[in-house]
Amino acid sequence: MFNKVLIANRGAIAARVVRALRQMKIASVVVYSEADRDLPYVVQADEAICIGEAAPAASYLNVDALSAAIRKSGADAVHPGYGFLSENPDFATAVSALGVTFIGPDARWLRAMGRKTDARALMASLGMPLNPSSGVLAGTPDQQLAAVRNVGFPVLVKPVAGGGGIGMLPVRDEAQVVDALERARSMSQRSFGNADVYVERLIERPRHIEFQLLADKYGQVRHLFERDCSIQRRHQKVIEESPAPHLPRALIEETGTRIARILSELGYDVIGTAEMLYAQDGSLSFLEMNTRLQVEHAVTEAITGIDLVQAQIRLAAGMRLDAVLPASIEASGHAIEVRVYAEDPRRFFPSPGPLDVFRPPTAHGVRIETGYAEGNRVTPFYDPMLAKVIVHEATREQAIARMLDALTAFEVVGVKTNIPFAADVLRSDAFQAGDVHTQLGSALTRA
Repeated sequence: MFNKVLIANRGAIAARVVRALRQMKIASVVVYSEADRDLPYVVQADEAICIGEAAPAASYLNVDALSAAIRKSGADAVHPGYGFLSENPDFATAVSALGVTFIGPDARWLRAMGRKTDARALMASLGMPLNPSSGVLAGTPDQQLAAVRNVGFPVLVKPVAGGGGIGMLPVRDEAQVVDALERARSMSQRSFGNADVYVERLIERPRHIEFQLLADKYGQVRHLFERDCSIQRRHQKVIEESPAPHLPRALIEETGTRIARILSELGYDVIGTAEMLYAQDGSLSFLEMNTRLQVEHAVTEAITGIDLVQAQIRLAAGMRLDAVLPASIEASGHAIEVRVYAEDPRRFFPSPGPLDVFRPPTAHGVRIETGYAEGNRVTPFYDPMLAKVIVHEATREQAIARMLDALTAFEVVGVKTNIPFAADVLRSDAFQAGDVHTQLGSALTRA
């Protein structure tokens, strides 16, 4: 097992990994930008190293600065968290070149799955169902329009790289194509350093279903059930739950087993999530593979009792899957997670500022993941997520009630939050009935 792990990330995930490492009796090293020096996990870790100015390009995205921190710390492994460089094959390769273990899939899988068009082609060749889509759009405007026509309107323009809903634009007719492609490319280049885009058929009112996978370095892969991530704003997840309400359990088990079999045949390792769309006709189609720990991993932890962060670390260290996971894993009860953002609850614009009051709920059955404490400042440099609130109850109805109580008790003064939006969703007739889909959040906002 590792002696010391450097966490190449910030915020809630840095605090989460510090806690896991402490439980495993492994020394932790956090890195921080000048803007983050006062966050609580910087003190909680065994060591802390400043890696630069506030701008991500000068700190959390700076491979040279991170490499210097790794060398200085003497860490023998690096946990990349999620976001930033967590799925960057060049960073994983740079870590390995230092003689240090990257706590994630092998760099070849980061590369193979990082370009969504390549990942979709690979998974389709191995039997995964796909929604109709194009390759990377290139050539003359007429050739690109022909490729879009071939997929069939309406379509969704998507960046080949990146995630988080950035650069995803719906297009319903030919008149919108040129402008949408130009805007999507601009956003993708600005956010991910890659302007390549493609289109896929737009499914109306789908559900966003994803499968959690763990794998060892010896060909064993298992799925730990599904998460329903359908409640979104601007294609960004806000509320996640498991099990997915009203989905056929036979379909879930069949799909999870198929994905695990495919990844086993490929030799995929450590951790990943297969994201899929569930259409109104009852079909599940593959979207993309996330080659990292997910923001919403705590939902799976709640229903299975498996600590995914510790499992990820053990698998990266070379342990066999059957030594990390019990022989049989059952899903127990119902879990819901709400991401609390420092943002306007109606327009969803970031709301940076001081956390004059920051008092998360402390009730039994409520778990909080955060990188902040009262008195800290939310800066405009990073994702505005303040905390994740996770509840676990015997039934979905009880979990919804518990979450509403938790959100009501969450006190924040100094910045606006999306708590009113999340509470409106949870109280809505559609959510209460389990009639969820990716447009539900937007529909409730307009209402």
